[in-house]
Amino acid sequence: MEGILPLFKPAGLTSHDCVFKLRKILKTKKVGHTGTLDPDVTGVLPICIGKATKVAEYITDAGKAYEGEVTIGFSTTTEDASGETVEKKMVNRTIPHEEIQQVLNSLTGEIEQTPPMFSAVKVGGVRLYEYARKGIEVERPSRKVKIFSIELLDERTEYSGETISFRFRVSCSKGTYIRTLAVMIGERLGYPAHMSHLTRIQSASYSLKDCLTFEEVEKLMADGTISTVLRPLETALSHLPKLLINDKVAEKVKNGALLPMPEHLKTSNGPIIAETKDGMALAIYAKHPNKPDLLKPVKVLRNELE
Repeated sequence: MEGILPLFKPAGLTSHDCVFKLRKILKTKKVGHTGTLDPDVTGVLPICIGKATKVAEYITDAGKAYEGEVTIGFSTTTEDASGETVEKKMVNRTIPHEEIQQVLNSLTGEIEQTPPMFSAVKVGGVRLYEYARKGIEVERPSRKVKIFSIELLDERTEYSGETISFRFRVSCSKGTYIRTLAVMIGERLGYPAHMSHLTRIQSASYSLKDCLTFEEVEKLMADGTISTVLRPLETALSHLPKLLINDKVAEKVKNGALLPMPEHLKTSNGPIIAETKDGMALAIYAKHPNKPDLLKPVKVLRNELE
């Protein structure tokens, strides 16, 4: 069994819970997820099976898109709806649609975020949520992330009430905390805020329409047709530049040979996929650290042409 299974993650399960459950359903141990989704978050969670576990990191590193809801008027310990209230401030004015749109526009591009205390980021070798559970606050390193686009999904002309909620859609880079983005939106409007709902609608090339529920996966396993829905591992690499190789070079690639750097890829700084004319990914290459005219293998994906 080999490929990518785009799973619809339900609320209430961690990403690891999903892997554990799928190992039982699929009757295989070689199963891995592609980046943590908080238990309350639903949506796209690509699962790598068999040889496809070798490309999990490239899905994790690709862009993501979410649809969420911000509630302004109070903040929480976890920056989402599962936490305890930290600060309350009644919304005492009517906020026009244009003001919220301007705030969203101001958060587009490269921004700096400080990871929430309840997160899996490590400080001093310990995950932040472990400190948080003990009531210990530690200094957290800020990080730069990219917001490619952010759109208000609410057509009201104005917003009023003691608390205000509105939905948004965001496309962003790896490492973006949408919970923290919700808090930042509230701060720029002048109020404490939290993320009250979140669904991931896209991860790399996989979207909600591609996803299967656990129930659907169980039925396909029972019918013996699960292989018909597994996506080739190549789909996890579709956003990366390709180097087309012939059969003679393919034999060398399978053995981890260095390759000459082609002219059209000299400006590429990330991973490069060595691919056959049939579209089969054999290996992942990168610029050689010491020899600029050569490519060095990072990972051989297939030792045999299959």
